[in-house]
Amino acid sequence: MAAGSGRDYYEILGVSKEASAADIKKAYRRLVRQFHPDANPGDSAAEEKFKEVSEAYEVLSDPRKKSQYDQFGHVGQGGSPFGDMGGMGDIFGDLFDNMFGGGFGRGSRRDGPVRGADLEMAMDITLEEAASGITRKITIPRWEPCSRCDGNGAEPGSKISTCSTCHGSGQVRKRTQTMFGQAVTVGTCPDCGGSGKTFESKCHDCSGRGKVRKNRDIEVKVQPGVDRGTRLRIPGAGELGDKGGPPGDLYLVMDVLPHQDFERDGTDLHRRLSISFPLAALGGEIPVQTLIDGESTVTVKPGTEPGEVLKISGLGMPSLRNSSRRGDLFLHVTVEVPKKLTERQRSLIEALASEMDVDVQSEEGVWDKLKGLFG
Repeated sequence: MAAGSGRDYYEILGVSKEASAADIKKAYRRLVRQFHPDANPGDSAAEEKFKEVSEAYEVLSDPRKKSQYDQFGHVGQGGSPFGDMGGMGDIFGDLFDNMFGGGFGRGSRRDGPVRGADLEMAMDITLEEAASGITRKITIPRWEPCSRCDGNGAEPGSKISTCSTCHGSGQVRKRTQTMFGQAVTVGTCPDCGGSGKTFESKCHDCSGRGKVRKNRDIEVKVQPGVDRGTRLRIPGAGELGDKGGPPGDLYLVMDVLPHQDFERDGTDLHRRLSISFPLAALGGEIPVQTLIDGESTVTVKPGTEPGEVLKISGLGMPSLRNSSRRGDLFLHVTVEVPKKLTERQRSLIEALASEMDVDVQSEEGVWDKLKGLFG
């Protein structure tokens, strides 16, 4: 789907024109996960939808492009709302050249190589993967040079010639008379499509474009310490450049999935630690399962109350800037109260209640009294 093809980018992402940048990003991530080729192998319809979603987000996530799209209904080449007219720099540059013989506007033309567009994809990882780092193979749908024609757009064996319309420049100029003098507009050559070359027969695989849409597998390394929203740049993994230009970059936006036991706060980790009330009263040591370091041991002091927080230094998340530095693990204490007691356990607790001067004959009962004592 080409930019400015008439498709409503807001409709594609399922958001309103008043949607915030956060809403647009949220909708994009949801649709990317739904239609990503990895989740829909062999589904051409899902792949096409994935391309549409990516294109829509590329425009609506860029404030400048979004403003142009909202104003003109499309985004032109090079980010200009004037599309193939070559930009206002060309119009006024040539206008001033004709009127005053100056050199205005020359630097704005894009006759040479053009860098490829950047791509952005969401990547889900677990909290464990964020803590230890991960190397993963991902699939990127992007334009690749056509292998049949080696990127020149001509069917093998077909004669390639310099375009007679633009004389190889890839652009045509149209002069118009204005109240200020003569103005020149520059646009893409309609005969060669901007390549500067024509051929007897277009390549059967790429229809003369010189490139085809393919899924490319690359291996990416995620450093320890990434957090939700972290953007990882993969140089050269974006879209193919034009006219020999370099490819764009790929940006992976990390989404760290929630964990059932641990909560993250920067480089610190938090989890609940459930202990028995005898341990809370008498103190002792208890094993604790950490996120990536296996089992550790924590000391519970005598008289530890529910709600107290114990700290194990250095067993939190690593810092993204320096993975050798780590946060701490905080354990939030809760006290277990068994629901069933044996006769001996009950008699022992009743003896304890008597020793602690708890009225076991009250309606509340000894066990409820003891639960109250322990929070």
